Amino acid sequence: MAQTDIDMFAAQRRGNWVRLRTLVILRWFAVAGQIGALFVATQLFGLVLEVGLAAMTIGASVVANFFAMFVFAENRRLSAREATLMLVFDILQLGLLLYLTGGLNNPFALLLLAPVTIGATVLPFRFSALMGGLTMLVTTLLVRFHVEILAPDGTPLALPDLFLFGSWAALMIGVLFMGLYTRQITTETNSMREALVATQMALAREQKLTDLGGVVAAAAHELGTPLATIKLVSGELMDELSNQPELLEDVTLIREQADRCRDIMRSMGRAGKDDLHLRQAPLETVVQEAAEPHVNRGKDVRFACVPMGNGDPAQPQIYRRPEIIHGLRNLVQNAVDFAQSTVRVEMSWSQSSIVVRISDDGEGFPSSVIGRIGDPFVRAKRRDDLRTSRPGYDGMGLGLFIAKTLLERSGAILRFTNGGGRSLSGKSGGAIVAVEWPRAMLDAQLAGTGAGLGENEPITG
Repeated sequence: MAQTDIDMFAAQRRGNWVRLRTLVILRWFAVAGQIGALFVATQLFGLVLEVGLAAMTIGASVVANFFAMFVFAENRRLSAREATLMLVFDILQLGLLLYLTGGLNNPFALLLLAPVTIGATVLPFRFSALMGGLTMLVTTLLVRFHVEILAPDGTPLALPDLFLFGSWAALMIGVLFMGLYTRQITTETNSMREALVATQMALAREQKLTDLGGVVAAAAHELGTPLATIKLVSGELMDELSNQPELLEDVTLIREQADRCRDIMRSMGRAGKDDLHLRQAPLETVVQEAAEPHVNRGKDVRFACVPMGNGDPAQPQIYRRPEIIHGLRNLVQNAVDFAQSTVRVEMSWSQSSIVVRISDDGEGFPSSVIGRIGDPFVRAKRRDDLRTSRPGYDGMGLGLFIAKTLLERSGAILRFTNGGGRSLSGKSGGAIVAVEWPRAMLDAQLAGTGAGLGENEPITG
């Protein structure tokens, strides 16, 4: 992907935005619930409460909602700071209402967890941590500071100290658990969503390049005849104008430019392999095409192509699908980036499977992440180390995820392991990536479309 695309994803992770309308609707539900609870407590159960002050506290939320609705556009998206201020207001409003209605003796104290959960879902970590700390502070203050609830006969309604402590401890644990749990799930969900979008972008880019190559190949084919005609006619003119040096020089220039056009179209047409006759190619051809951009980067990239056991020595004809080429290219790029000197790309096949094995003589995969390789935004090294071993690299850990996703989309199974050899630094080295397809998923001949051009039929009279 382009660097601008990477920057876009990084920017999305730095600040999460939420619609104002969402928080306003949630606050209306909270106001309705608070009014209903106050009505039931006073009218049905006859409890003695500070109804006037409680009504003013609920009214503050109503005023805040109307202010937000009339001052700001309905589709306004709040920044992290603005959303934090709204949720802090909700925590303080609910804390004040609980202060007027018994503190932690009020079973509705559980609702203090709601703003924390919302904050952990939509806010960056520092803001959600601030909200969690504020909620814990409010909860602790409510243990000692609150207006008692009185029964109809004037008896104070209060929990025993042991149960009050249990409620406080449960809320403390709830704030920590709900905040961390919700934060972790949301982070993983957002990471997967962004990584899948990046995968689609990479696949679309590869598809565009393949389509462009097809157009170039078609243009090269169509221009071949007129260029050949220009070259033929210019050759004849050169013979006839051998005694006229000035005209001969012009004709020679025409011939040279025709040759140059032919060479340009030939080089541009190398990517034009979407021709109907070239939608399949031998296994080695497709793999070498995928690895081609990285074979001349200062590392020795070696190819080996042998059947498994006593299998058919003829290579399978496989589909030249963009996801296969892009996925293998990404794996080869990673191997070249981290290799000390040599990368091996081994291809093999049997009656039931096709395997491509890419290995290098580098440090191998760190044991701390080898079980999570292929997850989005997992980096095997610190960024400073990456810049040393991969100059100019400032990635997001999406490369292997994209490669894995694209290859699995084509039916492959990927295995990431370390070799048993030793790298130049003396550490156990040699990262190995094995990509295995069921042969029926990849072999064009088994699918019934791989006959290609076939053998020429003899012409009989």
